[in-house]
Amino acid sequence: MVLNYIWIAFFVIAFVIALFRLVVMGDFDVFPAMMNSTFESSKTAFEISIGLTGVLSLWLGIMKIGEKGGVVNVIAKILAPVFSRLFPDIPKGHPVTGSIFMNIAANMLGLDNAATPLGLKAMEQMDEIKNEKLKIKNDLQPMSSEEYDRAKATASNPMIMFLVLNTSGLTLIPVSIMTYRAQMGAAQPTDIFIPILLATFVATIAGIIITSIYQKINLFNRTMMLTLGGACAAVGAIIWGFSQMDPDTMNKVSTSTATILLMTIITGFILAGVRKKVNVYDAFIEGAKEGFQTAVRIIPYLVAILVAIGVFRASGAMEIVIDGVKWCISACGIDTAFVDALPTAIMKPLSGSGARGMMVDTMQTFGADSFVGRLACIFQGSTDTTFYILAVYFGAVNIKYTRHAVAAGLLADLAGVIAAIAICYLFFG
Repeated sequence: MVLNYIWIAFFVIAFVIALFRLVVMGDFDVFPAMMNSTFESSKTAFEISIGLTGVLSLWLGIMKIGEKGGVVNVIAKILAPVFSRLFPDIPKGHPVTGSIFMNIAANMLGLDNAATPLGLKAMEQMDEIKNEKLKIKNDLQPMSSEEYDRAKATASNPMIMFLVLNTSGLTLIPVSIMTYRAQMGAAQPTDIFIPILLATFVATIAGIIITSIYQKINLFNRTMMLTLGGACAAVGAIIWGFSQMDPDTMNKVSTSTATILLMTIITGFILAGVRKKVNVYDAFIEGAKEGFQTAVRIIPYLVAILVAIGVFRASGAMEIVIDGVKWCISACGIDTAFVDALPTAIMKPLSGSGARGMMVDTMQTFGADSFVGRLACIFQGSTDTTFYILAVYFGAVNIKYTRHAVAAGLLADLAGVIAAIAICYLFFG
């Protein structure tokens, strides 16, 4: 429901601003630009979906081998103590726990292409759990067909917690951002590594806390406190380890770590399938078919969200928001040095490619080693594309009523943005 209102607002605000620019400012290019953006965004959405088909087929095929080989169940049992508290509505030891872990691990390594299909698999499994419980509830206490259909199209608590973990974008190795900085001529492309790690960690912890408050999950227990404390210690160890390396070594180690772990997962799943005497080829084909079906299913959802964002940008609404923020901050007597990097922060929840473009544009305009250039990079790495993730993941399981998912996701994004600004001032201010 919230996503519905936001989607409408994008179009209405864009139309009003464009009409003002046409009537008052005589800008005859604004409406053609908006219409062009609808066609371009629709094309982009389709291309993204088609581009995902191969990757989805690959990774859902690998996951199917992992399921039949017993690897996913082993991971689920290991993580059961933590996940049973963070996702209390998921049955203990359910295979979805393994899918969630694999998705989060891929995100942490910056492997977006691997994370998306794993995340979609997890969403489908959580949808099955929700529908099974709904069927039992309906048998005991029959609902009307409208109530039943609405309940089926409503996000469950585990789905929302999982979405927020994704939108907060915890990334340990921001390889792509460091690559862009190298291409833009940064003296030390890796100097934003530690700031990004700190900012994204804050966003993730904030997302967990915010969603737990919504869902009345108690985090003050021994298991969760040890887990969160251990995560903080692990992040600290990674920061210390990479701080001892020179930039070239850091790039090589981070890239190698990500790719080696990825190939280890693929090979390990296949060998586990062989050990269980599974026909791994047939299992892969079975999972790959699901990947193709999922890619087709998300097309309309992607078209809807990307077209709305494209129209909003083309109308000039984004520029007005940035200028308004700059004026308000200046009026409060606060340093406005960070405001020029805000387009990346504002665009990131809406579009990953759009935010990437904003980041590159900021580095081109102000310099890769400028305060604003570095801050744009930290913004890019501190959170993920909230609305894109909502559209893709919820679209894959036909969820229309998102409950508190948008609010929790955006609040986690806000925490990441605030942390990014503070950390950038601390390191580069």
